[in-house]
This record gives sequence, structure tokens and C-alpha cells, in this order.
Amino acid sequence: MPNLHTIRSRGYIYQTTDDEALGRLLGGKIAFYAGFDPTANSLHVGHLLPIMLIRLLARMGHKPIILVGGGTALIGDPSGKKEARKMLDMATVSENASAIRKQLSSLLPTSHEALFVDNAEWLCEMKMIDYLRDFGSRFSVNKMLAAESVKQRLDDGISYLEFSYMILQACDFLHLNEKHGCILQIGGQDQWGNIVAGTDMIRRFKSVQAYGITVPLLLSSSGEKFGKTAEGAVWLSPQRTSDFDYYQFWRNTPDADCGRMLRLFTELPLPEVEQLEKLQPPALNRAKEILAFECTRIARGEKAAAESFLSAGAKFGFADPESKIQTSSNIRRVNAAEAKNSAMPTAKIARTPGEDSVWIVRILTESGLCSSGGEARRLIKGGGAYLDGQKISDPDLKIPAEKLAKGDSIVAAGKKNFRKIILE
Repeated sequence: MPNLHTIRSRGYIYQTTDDEALGRLLGGKIAFYAGFDPTANSLHVGHLLPIMLIRLLARMGHKPIILVGGGTALIGDPSGKKEARKMLDMATVSENASAIRKQLSSLLPTSHEALFVDNAEWLCEMKMIDYLRDFGSRFSVNKMLAAESVKQRLDDGISYLEFSYMILQACDFLHLNEKHGCILQIGGQDQWGNIVAGTDMIRRFKSVQAYGITVPLLLSSSGEKFGKTAEGAVWLSPQRTSDFDYYQFWRNTPDADCGRMLRLFTELPLPEVEQLEKLQPPALNRAKEILAFECTRIARGEKAAAESFLSAGAKFGFADPESKIQTSSNIRRVNAAEAKNSAMPTAKIARTPGEDSVWIVRILTESGLCSSGGEARRLIKGGGAYLDGQKISDPDLKIPAEKLAKGDSIVAAGKKNFRKIILE
């Protein structure tokens, strides 16, 4: 069972319907599917774990079927939700489905062509009486009430609309099994009841065995839900979360979670991950740079990963500027010295003749980071001003003109606003 062992050793498996059978099947070639409901026009990092498993299974030679739930998104999955989802109209769902399909296409390896399907094609054509007679008659309400996705909503109430979601997802699995020979569904930990309902329906209708794998619900070492920040969700779309902020989300991974995140969200060899997670602070920060680079590369591309790495390093400092720590990541090819030429915002400050130093307040205002001298002083006193990654505490600080003339000084106001300063 080498393939199943690899999947499990990276941490992708929370539960399976049959370990022994899956071990045998994954040694050959099978068709599998994962579904994504287009409830927004972008996925977020909470969706990444099944995507990473899809990528791994595809590299093993298995056929991915990606279901974009244009039909089920009109219903709303109650799994993991304390209240009903906001109802979306068909036009919005259709627009979201198109955006997510494009996004998922870019996230999958180009050498492994995936089959994309939309369950609106069959669910929206289904007749009510046929649905009740053909499928409703095969489901036990007692079993459905016992499902975790339903049980957790019983106290607050659950509509029949949401209650029917499990049957509709089971219909998806049956349809894909009949039309494409799909025998495996993967999904989040909260999808277990829905997946088992699908395998049971295939057994009842087709007298064949289908299987399921769920990936774990991720929590940080502090118990917080993975993928959330003070600003909200971290989106895979650069229109909703910038490349720099996406990179920084991964770069700010707590020390205790770094090794696990490298296993789950990069494709680095496991022996390399084991070496990287053994690093001690401050060297462990290089492992976090590698994590952030690789995650940004997968979601946004090599160029965005390199530019974000250089910009972040120029602002906060590089963990391994001479690349002494061994890695197979392409981060090793990105020279930290290139930070001077990265796409970082630049501000030019006019040099007064005979001036041998420049007041920090003047730099903050003339660079556009602050609108006035008073705002610059308040920023410094509040601990929000930085020079080359070091906090500025003295509002009377003057920076040597010789240092600024080199053109590699970075001044920042807070975590996101920064400028490379060029003294002319």
C-alpha cells in the first residue's frame, strides 16, 4: 500500500471507508472526485487541503473529476454551519462557478488533465416525483438525523431544503459512478455523512462498492481555525487577497505548526520536510520562508512567489540570505540581493545640498506613508514605524544620507505600507 501510506504520512487522511481496499485500489488507476460549491467567486485557503490531495492523487496517475456544484450551491450544505447559508440566485451561482472552475484549473498540474463537471446539469433537470420515488425511498430518515451535519443543527432548526443536501450529494456520486466509473470521493472531515450516503446509494443501485476519504479539519496549535485572520478569510484569488498578504499569511505560521504545514501544503519530499522542521529559531524562519514561497507558487505562480519573498525579505529581513540551508525549493534560485529590483513601492526623497542626514519624520511624510509630521510622530510613538525591519522609537531620529543614497533602505508604516527610499 505505498500510495496510501504516502497519503497518510503527509497527514491528508482523517477517515476512510475501507483502508485495506483503498490500499489495493490506489496501487492501480482509478477515477475519483471532489466537489466545490460556488458560494463565492473564489475559494479560500480552507479549501486547499482537498486540492493538495487531488494534486497528489493526480501525480500518482489517478483521474481527477472536479465537480463545481452549480446545483447544490442553490441549496446550501448544512455541514459545519450553525445557521442556513444565504440563498444565492442562479445568475450569481453561475458567475461564481465559472470563476472557481478557472481558479481550480490553474491549481491543478497541467500534465494531469482533470475532468470538470457541474451538477446543475443533472440536478436542475430532475423532476420532484422522480427524486422522491427513486432516491427518497432509499434513504432512512433515522440515519440522516444521526449524521453529524444534521445532528448539530437540530436544536437551532434545519429546513427540509438543507436536509435534502445529503441526498443530492449522494446523487452526484451515483451519477459520476455511472457515467465516468468514479469509485472514490474525497472531501472535508465534515463531509463524512454525505460521502457515506453516496457509497451506500451506489451499493444499493449498482451493487458495486465505492469509497470515501476525508481530510482533517485543520486547527492551529493554539486551537484556532486554520485560514482565518483578523481581516477575515485568506482567499486564493489575488483580487481578494494580495500576493504579498497571501505570502505573509504562510510566513507567519507559528513555529509549532511549520512542519505540519510543510507536509500538507507543499510538495517537498518528506525527508526534506523532516530536516526543515528540525531547525531551531531563528533558522526555523527559513523553513517558514520556504513554506510561504511554495504555497504562493502553487496558488499564484513562480513570479508572484519570488516577488513576494523579495518584498517581504527587504522589509523584514531574510532568514537565510546566503541560502546555506539546503532545499529543493526554487526559492534557492531567488537571490536576496534582487530585493533592490523587486516590485516594491519606491519613494524618491530630494537631497538638500550639504545635507548629511535626513529626519525620519520627513522621510515618512515625503514618501507618502504619512500625511503630516504630526501623523508621523504619532506613528513612531505608537510603535508602528520601521526602518529595515527594525522598529523606530525616536521621532528625532536622523538617517545618514550616505546610507539612504545606496537605495536599499526600507521604511514601513505598519505591517502593509512600506517604501524603498531613494535619496536623490
